[in-house]
Amino acid sequence: MMAEIIAHPHWFWLTLGGLLLAAEMLGTSGYLLWSGLAAVLVGLVEWLLPMSWKGQGLLFAALTLLCLFLWYRWLRYRERQQRPNALNQRGRQMIGRHLTLDTDLRDGIGHVRLGDSSWRVQADRDLPAGTEVVVVNVEGITLRIQPRHHSE
Repeated sequence: MMAEIIAHPHWFWLTLGGLLLAAEMLGTSGYLLWSGLAAVLVGLVEWLLPMSWKGQGLLFAALTLLCLFLWYRWLRYRERQQRPNALNQRGRQMIGRHLTLDTDLRDGIGHVRLGDSSWRVQADRDLPAGTEVVVVNVEGITLRIQPRHHSE
């Protein structure tokens, strides 16, 4: 068996790559994907252009690092292209929402009822009940509001 592996090292790399990719499918979260891909590539290169075991090992290491680097760069590019996501961030979903104050704000602080919950609100100044406001930011559990201009 060892003689077969030594005589046909491309089968070793293709088999190793296949095993790593199969193990990746069992749920290792990407840890084996790039090593598996690198092993398959080494197997294909070895099949086309035979080289020493040392060269194969160096090529495997270099391809693994190259695949990781390219994957990292692609993820960073993709991350920059995506719009910010407010999923599961209920406070962030409130930004831009128009509200009417039910009670007066004292010292710029009060509460407003939204659906089935009550939110603490804060403005730069006191506002009377009935004032139309817009949520401009979220600071912790406090909604920062400002009076809504009717030109909006």
